[in-house]
Formats: sequence, C-alpha cells, structure tokens
Amino acid sequence: MTPKVEVSSDATAAAPPPSADSQLEATAAAGTPAPPKASLTVLAATVERFAAAWSNGDAPRLADFLPDSPAVRRACVIELIKIDLEHRWSRGIEPKRLAQYCEELPELRGRALPPDLIYEEFQVRRRSGQSVDSAEYTEEFPEQAEELASILETGEFEGTLVSHSGKPVALDDVDVGQRINDFDLMMGLGRGAFAKVFLARQRSMQRLVAVKISQDHGTEPQTLAQLDHNYIVRVFDQRVLRGRKLRLLYMQYVPGGTLLGVLQRVRSTPPAERSGQLLIDVVDEALAEKGEIMPSESGVREELAELSWPETVAWLGRRLADALDYAGRQGVLHRDVKPANVLLTAEGIPKLADFNISFSGNVSGTSPVAYFGGSLAYMSPEQLSVIHPDSPTTADDLDTRSDLYSLAVVLWELLTGTKPFHDDDAPPRGSSGGSARSGDRTALDTMLDRRRSSDQPTPGELPADCPSALRRVLLKSLRPDPADRWARGAEMAQQLQVCLDPRARELVDPPPNSWRRTLRLFTHPMLLLAIAIPNLLAILYSYNHNKTLIVNKLDAKDQHLFQTLTAWTYGVAFLIGFVTTNVFVWYLWRVLWGLRKGKTYNATELAKARRHTLRLGYRNALACFCLWVIAGIGVPITLTLSGREVGAGTYVHFLATQIVCGAIAMAYPAFLVNFYAVRCLYPIFIPHGGIDAGDAIELRRLDRRCTFFLAMAAAVPLIGVAGATFIAPEDIAQVIVPIRVLCVGSAIAFVGAYWIFRLLEDDIRALDRVARAHR
Repeated sequence: MTPKVEVSSDATAAAPPPSADSQLEATAAAGTPAPPKASLTVLAATVERFAAAWSNGDAPRLADFLPDSPAVRRACVIELIKIDLEHRWSRGIEPKRLAQYCEELPELRGRALPPDLIYEEFQVRRRSGQSVDSAEYTEEFPEQAEELASILETGEFEGTLVSHSGKPVALDDVDVGQRINDFDLMMGLGRGAFAKVFLARQRSMQRLVAVKISQDHGTEPQTLAQLDHNYIVRVFDQRVLRGRKLRLLYMQYVPGGTLLGVLQRVRSTPPAERSGQLLIDVVDEALAEKGEIMPSESGVREELAELSWPETVAWLGRRLADALDYAGRQGVLHRDVKPANVLLTAEGIPKLADFNISFSGNVSGTSPVAYFGGSLAYMSPEQLSVIHPDSPTTADDLDTRSDLYSLAVVLWELLTGTKPFHDDDAPPRGSSGGSARSGDRTALDTMLDRRRSSDQPTPGELPADCPSALRRVLLKSLRPDPADRWARGAEMAQQLQVCLDPRARELVDPPPNSWRRTLRLFTHPMLLLAIAIPNLLAILYSYNHNKTLIVNKLDAKDQHLFQTLTAWTYGVAFLIGFVTTNVFVWYLWRVLWGLRKGKTYNATELAKARRHTLRLGYRNALACFCLWVIAGIGVPITLTLSGREVGAGTYVHFLATQIVCGAIAMAYPAFLVNFYAVRCLYPIFIPHGGIDAGDAIELRRLDRRCTFFLAMAAAVPLIGVAGATFIAPEDIAQVIVPIRVLCVGSAIAFVGAYWIFRLLEDDIRALDRVARAHR
C-alpha cells in the first residue's frame, strides 16, 4: 500500500476534518507494493518540497519534482497528484482531471489507476461545489466499476480495516499507508504495548504530525492539553473513534529520535570518545533515516559540540527537570520517565513525551490507579510501592520527586551506560513458579530492597571526568527518602545549571584540596583579618599625620591628653567594631555550623542566612566608616569640654584625616569581606537549593556596591592630595612623607582592589546565572 502524504501551509480549509465518529479508511495503490523504508524517506521529502512550492501561490510543474529512482517514482506521482488536485480545485487554479494527468505523465499509463487516487478526485470535485455521481466514475473506469461503486457510495474501501462503521479495530491492524479519520499514515515512528505512533499528514491542516493511536482509554489528551512548555512535546488535540474504540492523539512531530537511541550509542562508544558530538551524530542519523534536512546553522548544535559528555548529560537533564517542574506546577505527574519517552529535535533539544500513565489532579473523575504503569527499572521506591500488591501506598501519595528520581536514573544511565541499580538478576514478573501476581511480588520485593537499602550508588561508580556538581545532583536525586531529594524540578534544574557553568561549578564544588574549601572553616579569623588589617594601616597613617600637624604643636600636658583620648577612642571603636562584626556574622555562622553538623533548615532560614552573607561586606564597611567619623568628631569635642582650646584648623585637619582613614577602612575591608563571602561562604548554601529571584536581586545589589567601593578606593589618594592643599606652607615639609606613603600605598592597594573587583564581578555574575536559572 502506498502512503498518502501532503504538506502545505495555505490550504487549511481544503478538507474539513471528519467528525469524531467518522469512518476509518484505508487506501491501496492498485498494483503498487508498499515501498521500502528508504523509499518512504524519499517520498516524504518529495511531497514536502512540492507542497512548499504550492505555498508560494503559483501552480508548480509536477514533473519537475519527481525523483529519478523508478522504485519510488510512480508512488511519488500518485501522491503529488493528490496534492495538486486539492490545491487546484480548492483555489480554482486551472483544475485538472485524472485523464489530463494520464496524458502528461507516462508513469500512469499501462496500469490501472489506484482507487484512492480516483476517490481523491471524486472528493475534491464535490468539495469544490460540483455535482458528482458515482456512476460517472464506474462508466469511466469499467474494469474497476464494482470496487469504485463500493468506495464512492459508502466512503469505504473494499478490504479496509473496518467494513462496517460500528466494529472495533485491533491496534495491530493499523499500519502505514492507511488513512484514519483526518490522517494519512506515512511512516511508523515506534510502538509500545498499548499504542502505535506514526508520522502522518493531517489533511485538514495540511501539516505533518505525529499520531499516537491507542485503544480508547486513559486521560492522556486531557492531561497533556494542560501543558505548553519548550521541553514538552506539544499536543495539538485528540479524536476518538468510539465505534472503533480508537483514540487518536496528534502532536508536534519531533524528528531527531529518542534518548534510547543515544543510550544505545553510548553503550557502544568507549567513555573517552563520548562528547556532545555523540548526541548530534545520533540526531543526524535519525534525521537522515526519516529524510529530514539537517540544520545548516544552529547555535544549539555548536554549543553541544563543545561540551564534554558529562556536561551534555547535565545539559539534557537541566531541560527535562525544567519540564517536570512545569508539569508538577500544573498538577501533572509523568510517572514514566525513561529514555524512550524523551524525543529530540533536529537541534538535539529534548522534549518529554508520552504521559500515557500520568495522572492530573485537575482531571475530574480520574482514578490515579486505573492508568498507572511505567517501566520498573526507572521507578522510584515509592512508585514501586504503589504497584506492590502488599503496599498501602497509593498513586495519590506520589509527587514530582518521584519523576525526578526517574530522571536521575535516566541521566545516570546516559552517563555510565548502566543503571544505578542492577536489576538484571531480579526475578522476572510472573516467574516465581506460582502465579503472575506472586512473581510480581518477588520482583518488586527485590527491587524495593535494593532502592531502600543502605547500599546506595556511590560517587566512585561515575566516570572520573564527571564534575563533582553532577555527582552531587545525581546522588541526592537517588536517595530512598523523598524528603532527602530535590523538592522541585526547578531546584534540580538549577543544580544541573551549576554543572554547565564552569565558574559556578568551581565556586560551588571546589576540589577537596582547594583553599576555598579550607577557608570555609575559619569564618571569624578571616573576617577579623579582612577588617583589622586595613583599619590598622589607617590608624598608623592617622597617628603620623596628626602627630605632625596637631600633637607636636600642643604643650606636653595637652599632648598627653590628646594621645590618651585618641587611644581610648580607638580602643572603644575597636571594641564596638568587634561586637558589631560578631552581631552581623552570628546568624550566618550559626547556620553554617549547623549545616556542617548535618542539621537541616527550612527555606526561610536558609534565605535569611544567604542574605546576611551577601550583605556582610556592606554592613561591616559602613560600620567602620561610621566609627572613624564619630572618632573624628568626638576627640576634638572631648578636648574642648576638658577645657583645652582647639583651633578651627586643628579640628578640620583631624576630621579630614579621620574621613580619609574612614574611606580606607570602608573600601578595602568591603572588598576583602565580599571576596571571602562570595568565594567561600555563599556557595555553601547553593547545594541546599532554594536559590531564587531574591538572591538574584541581592547579587545585583552587591555588584553595584562593589562598583561604589572601587570608586571609593580610587578616591583615597585623590582625597589625600586634595587635603594637602589646605595644609599651611610651613607644615608641608613635615607631612610630605606621610602624604607620599598614602598616595603610593593607596595606588598599590587600588590595583589589588581592582583585581579583586574583577574576580568578584565574574563570581557574582556566575552566581546570578545560577539564581536566575530558578523558575
């Protein structure tokens, strides 16, 4: 039988869609055997080119599109005539009759015309408004009169799958070359235990679709109608042939094969030779097999070609976790996540398909147990419990975490070529020597024991080049208790995004011997050094500068009092600063200590700790600056209150010096504290999930503050030089050395601050990408 295909973009009203109960038709090209699979790809490509030519508006010359191969030429002629007939008659562009085609095309001569071609002309003439009688055709084709009479009068072919409209159809009887309802079945794409999938032409919309034909049960179309996501196969609609007990689910055609094909290639490819190019090669082979054109320019394919194989697995998983998160937020569970149910586009983008056993809480009257199924090897422990005959667990107890578990099994298998739990020696279902039900129980017991035992998959089972981030994501996703896994697909997707970002990956999962991992244990000493060293240098500059301009001009008694007051002020300021710093860091330190001890915190507590971390540098810098300014105001006032006369010049010089020192004590501790917080502390929280838009806002604020602190660091030597212009000429010689030290030291320090600023900028942007990956 010859498949009938047609693609067009501008003839959507050419053939109104049949009703849901309309007849099931099958067509056979008389005397034309079904072409082999390779010929089908040529046929599909030819039809697509011809239909595209019609979309330009002018009638194309049919003979120009025929292939040279005799094996498929006649089949192409028949299919192109059907397209040509429909367009010419529906548009009124020089309508032709079959006799004219026979005169123009030698391929039609010498053999009887296929009944389906004659039927096509009969139908297009009727749809164009002509009064057509079946007797006209039985007279024109007398050798086929009996068959044509049956076809044209009843609308069914002799020898169709169903001779009478009320009879059910066996799924095995549906095959390529038949027309079912509004669909011409072109090519088989796959089949399962309960359904067949075909590449088909939808006649009413003039487009290629994938049609899944199954027995009429389940709520898949209702469920999938709720889903509209970039990484989920788009389902257009369903049609139910109730008399035949068939359900037709037609959806977006995704031509790049499935992850099952990728997995088969992984198993036959040595680990050292696996890369993102492997995924592209499998997709290209699937496209070639279907006669599809490979994308000539694609940023996605270029990106994939540069990835290692673990990164490619993370790239796929990140998108599938995103899809499961979206489905979960719509109240939909997939419950059959496995390689065969992940389709690939021509660019290699994964799309989740086949929600055949999914249950949506939004579909009224649906029993979650009635349509439960799936592949045991990919099921979570709780999902296996649902189908265990002795378990009280029900499908209502499942949530997205079960789907994420299955996704982790798929990713593990893609990464290693084997599943994390080796179930090959588990007793097959129904093989225990007793009933099938007892066999089911034995197999399920074995699988549940393995998934719940303490002998869980270990990092050592993963390839050596697998990033630590990916190891962590997979191991957490496979934990027996759902409470220990990622709560949402968005969290798992975010962690997989870390795997794809080298900068973020380095921050979140540093090597075991990394200095960043070591310094995480010394929060208080690191903060003390970051704040104390710049302040001590500022005090040293302040002491020398004030001694020259102020202290040396006082009498001995006033010098002693001034130095005593200054020392007390600095001491009190240091004490206040120490207490303030500990107040700022207390909550953060407590949470970090608890996480190291294995304590768990809720999302609100973790978000608060992350917020404290990102504000740590800003708060401490502001506290330091305020203390310096307060000291600059307080010391002269105290001198005045003690009965000493303080001149205006002395007061101004002292306050100006304190402000310069305050700028030093604000800018440089801010960079050092932020650098430590961003590089060592904040990444600790990312593996615990929950990083969201709030974190992205805080990170962007931190980025702006770092720019401000950089400007402050650049201003320190300028302020010092500007202040020198107010010094009396007779004092310039005495302070020239401190000013030079300030300018040269600040310039060198600015270079260091700028280097830290650039590192911080890259780190903040990497963490911001992780935060924005959360949906």
